[in-house]
Amino acid sequence: MTAPRPAGDRVFADVATAVLGPGDHRFADLLDVLAQMPAGQLDVVHANDDLLPRLAHENGLDAALAAARLALRPGGLFIAAVPELDKLRRLRPTAPPPRVSGRGDQRQVTVQIWDWAEDGQSYGLEVLQLARSGSEWELIRAVSTRHQVITGAQVTAGLTAAGFAAVQRLTPKESGHPLPLWVAVAP
Repeated sequence: MTAPRPAGDRVFADVATAVLGPGDHRFADLLDVLAQMPAGQLDVVHANDDLLPRLAHENGLDAALAAARLALRPGGLFIAAVPELDKLRRLRPTAPPPRVSGRGDQRQVTVQIWDWAEDGQSYGLEVLQLARSGSEWELIRAVSTRHQVITGAQVTAGLTAAGFAAVQRLTPKESGHPLPLWVAVAP
């Protein structure tokens, strides 16, 4: 079991508080649930940005959603940030804009490179993180994965098939998260 991490995960905590009310809610990241089912039931299981598309590519999405459902108490929440790239598959962009964080010598740049499959149903993702090192930039982290493009209808269907109820999509404007958030309730 883990507490929500700062920054983006703070939105998960805010959504949980808005739905469940104030309190000391038990959170776990979906990856932690998949690694080891928690002792006792959780209030919230959350999944960050690219996890569901990666699990879908690995044919593990249905099992992961079922595990999340089993880990939750009745009335518990599953919250997932899911990029909606189904409209982009026709255009097949090679990269989104870089993200810059920090200031001065502490500045870091994160760059993504997308390599689309011919049919547009999946894409390879390389994430490169650069940091200032004196007068030059240094690669401090590189990660490569493969993702399936999943539609909103597929997310809803997967959550429903896993036994969730009251599946809802929150826009970035509604949630404050840069990606749409999917919220589902364990009955």
